[in-house]
Amino acid sequence: MFALSEETKERIAKIIEISRVAIHYGYLPLVLYLGYTRSDPRPSIIRLLSPLS
Repeated sequence: MFALSEETKERIAKIIEISRVAIHYGYLPLVLYLGYTRSDPRPSIIRLLSPLS
């Protein structure tokens, strides 16, 4: 198949690790943002974030 150098393997591993972290911490805020911006009528921010409201 392909013969990859060690430097290329390290770069690919670093890109995969950064991608995993970005997806891990960015998925839920993305879903909340999309739900907030696509809902009609939009809830207030306080009502959206507070479990007691």
